[in-house]
Amino acid sequence: MRSISAGYWAGARAVAPLAPVIGIVGVLFGYLATAAGLTPAAAIVMSATTFAGSAQFAAIAIVGAGGTMAAAVTAAALLNARYAILGISAAPEISGSPLKRLLVAQFVVDETWAIAYAGDGRFEIARLIGAGSLLFVVHVLSTAFGSFGGCLVADPTKFGLDAAFPALFVVLLRPHLTAPAAMVAAAAGAAIALSLAPFVPAGIPIVAAAAASLIGLRLR
Repeated sequence: MRSISAGYWAGARAVAPLAPVIGIVGVLFGYLATAAGLTPAAAIVMSATTFAGSAQFAAIAIVGAGGTMAAAVTAAALLNARYAILGISAAPEISGSPLKRLLVAQFVVDETWAIAYAGDGRFEIARLIGAGSLLFVVHVLSTAFGSFGGCLVADPTKFGLDAAFPALFVVLLRPHLTAPAAMVAAAAGAAIALSLAPFVPAGIPIVAAAAASLIGLRLR
């Protein structure tokens, strides 16, 4: 039990430097969601149940532009399809009842997956839960602040806060670019996403870019 508890704290400490960025993203989402017509309660519930910033921003962008709810859900689902790949990779390490596995799976997001990855296809689930718990609380609370208090800081995008989300992914990517195979896979993924972005719906370039990971696997 002591080692498991230590794993929780290790995950929380590892993800703590990213928490301010998640907080900024949450505030920005809360502000934009209410500006798009969602109630503060709806924005908070969406953050708590979806827990995926890119999908949330895609959905409210469509709703704010007058798109249908079906289009918003479809775009969010396409963007979140990458989590199927992350979930499959971490699934062998998640044990317990179906309900427990479902709850732990809620914490499998980009940041926690990167922190919990121990190499050679292994994951430290205690680190994943510790990191996920901290980010979940920050994400929901910052969304609440953005929903109710975003008007106090005018338009957050004027301060460049909308750049926080892509910057976060660059921070997550950098530690993994230590081998030639990883760099080839990253470059190929970027090329696939950029080439498809002008021609296909949102979400598809990200899912298609995941195919580049097969290149890295083959090279390894």
